[in-house]
Amino acid sequence: MNTLELVAVALGLANVGLLVRRSIWNYPFGMAMVALYAEIFFEAKLYGEAGLQVFFFFVQAWGWYLWARAGGMVQPVAVRWMGWPSRIISLVLVAVITLSLGTLMHKLTDAVMPFADAAITGASVVAQVLLSYRRIENWVLWIVIDIGSVALYIIRDLHLTAGLYVAFLVLATLGLVQWMRAERRSEAVA
Repeated sequence: MNTLELVAVALGLANVGLLVRRSIWNYPFGMAMVALYAEIFFEAKLYGEAGLQVFFFFVQAWGWYLWARAGGMVQPVAVRWMGWPSRIISLVLVAVITLSLGTLMHKLTDAVMPFADAAITGASVVAQVLLSYRRIENWVLWIVIDIGSVALYIIRDLHLTAGLYVAFLVLATLGLVQWMRAERRSEAVA
């Protein structure tokens, strides 16, 4: 068990726990977690996952800004569903990123599972953007991502991280339920 991985796991649990509650304070924990995971995944030769952490760092800073503008410094942010055209575009983006990145990693690197790594990366990019815009569908993507991640991390002997993603799966399911309830109640937060 790696100490760096243990710290990253603790930060990740705090991050997602706060996300479920629609708290803007998830972002500092998330940014610290992804900084650590960039190193962990690079060492495990999961290059898509390592690069994804760099993306996550910057998009989390952006999300923090968006949530603050939506009133998140004072109370939980408001959430809403996307329309079908946006859902279709999101799925197409996942597919394009997956195929493009998977092909690049397969041809240009020693990545151990380039297409599985790329699929998780592509879906994670889209899910993180949806999260920044406070769209409920982000949780559906995270549930799928968490299931794939658990399998990938077990195969790469990142058992503690696989355990974290089992916890993320539970939290993502809870997040989906909580955000759907909040949207139904139309909890406004200017």
